Amino acid sequence: MGDALAKEADGPAPWVSDLPPTALQTRSALAVAAGVLVAFIAIAPFSGTPLSALNIFFPLLDAFVFVTDLVTAVLLFSQFAISGSRPLLALANGYLFTAFIVVPHALTFTGAFSPTGLLGANIQTGSWLFIFWHIGFALALLAYALLSIGRAHPIQPGRALSAIRWSVAGALALTCGLTWLATAGTDLLPPIILDNSRMSPLVVYPIWFTILISASALVVLGFRRRSVLDQWLMVVAFVYIGELAFSGLLPSVRFSLGFYAGRLFSIIASSIVLIVLLAETTRLYVLLARSHAGLQRERDNKLMTFEAIVAAISHEIKQPLGAIELNSSSAQQILEQSPIDVREMRAIMDDTRDAARRIDETLSGFRALFGRIERKRQPVDIHDVILDVLKMVQIDLRDKRIAVRTRLTTELPAIHGNRNQLHQLIYNLVHNAIEALSETSESNKMLEVRTSAQDDGSIIVEVQDNGPGVGTQQPGSVFEPFVTTKPQGMGLGLAICRKIVEHHDGEISVSSVKPRGTIFRVKIGAAKRATQPSSFS
Repeated sequence: MGDALAKEADGPAPWVSDLPPTALQTRSALAVAAGVLVAFIAIAPFSGTPLSALNIFFPLLDAFVFVTDLVTAVLLFSQFAISGSRPLLALANGYLFTAFIVVPHALTFTGAFSPTGLLGANIQTGSWLFIFWHIGFALALLAYALLSIGRAHPIQPGRALSAIRWSVAGALALTCGLTWLATAGTDLLPPIILDNSRMSPLVVYPIWFTILISASALVVLGFRRRSVLDQWLMVVAFVYIGELAFSGLLPSVRFSLGFYAGRLFSIIASSIVLIVLLAETTRLYVLLARSHAGLQRERDNKLMTFEAIVAAISHEIKQPLGAIELNSSSAQQILEQSPIDVREMRAIMDDTRDAARRIDETLSGFRALFGRIERKRQPVDIHDVILDVLKMVQIDLRDKRIAVRTRLTTELPAIHGNRNQLHQLIYNLVHNAIEALSETSESNKMLEVRTSAQDDGSIIVEVQDNGPGVGTQQPGSVFEPFVTTKPQGMGLGLAICRKIVEHHDGEISVSSVKPRGTIFRVKIGAAKRATQPSSFS
């Protein structure tokens, strides 16, 4: 999971202005553009058809645009505050300006709240505010496209908040200034409305100017088109051009079919980026939630693994520590006797040394599984290792009434490896067999250790028992850490075995024996220079 998260972190930045579009997103954008084009072609021949004057429709439309564009601006500003992207700042300013200017547009629209509109408006005010609105947004769209091409240096995080404050203040000041110009300063502007139903031929000039700006932004974005946001802004520019064509080019009268269709197009243009931002924000939130849950699981797994390791170490060294404690008590009693039994003392010292060695080998085994294995190697007589292990467990074998049979091939070459690791390998396999035999009530419990040499020079060690077998699980899974079928087992012994065998460039496998039992088979290459062959009767 950690690698997966790191890979995700090294990937593209998680912003719609940086993420490349997927095939589905591209098809969706094309579908929306195609739908708008079809609607435009279907309505265009009838765009001049006069309809009833629904003055209240336009304030409702403005209210919708205000909400959508204001939310869009907030989302874009929030991404800018983190990324410092100048193109995002320009685009956010465009949406913020649109959200602000639709307010006076709704209040001053003729016939909506008063015959001439509020704020001292006249018949020209609403139309000029509409043109200011669309020119402002088109310029912001073009600024986004041009800044994206130049890959402008991002604004430092410490200055992002100040840039947002200046943006809000600038949008408010510009809105107030343009509102004054369209109301009290209307004499400074050419008339574009002749009466309540007719538009002046002069209206085509600001409309064409706005279309030119929008088309320029569309072309620039078309050449760039490297992100999800770029792709959908192209759709916005395309819809914007259609809206402007319906607003002053095709119909020459107000309140016509084309006039109303242009307002519906403005709703589409206003909603596109908001929908995309909400969809991407939701997707990123889901990814964040999944990542957080994955990190939590990874943390819990690490804690569980640590607890299991500690418990396994405690389990493995408890017996030799108990033996050392018992030997210490026995030695103290012997020392209090007179005369001292030297022979018994030597036996106790040998047992204590063996227990200490077993603890050392256990810790070495855990280092083999969870750390770096010691690289020191030497020729090792595997027969000596096997006999030494069987001597260590002879008390367990006797207590559990397990018979031992050895079939050790004579003249077996030595293994070039780490003696401590090989000792741990054989001990874990033998100990695993003893634990398996402890679960059966059969009277003829048998443990057999065999060795043989292969034609390729490798050495085979097999440990077989007639216990319950590996069961129904996949044989290879028994070598995974913490996989065990024993109630008191920790599932680390065989995992350590596999690690040691891999370190010696060998192979280890397990299989069931009919009618019952298990056989573990280890194959390890022999040393290039063999020691004197071992022989056994």
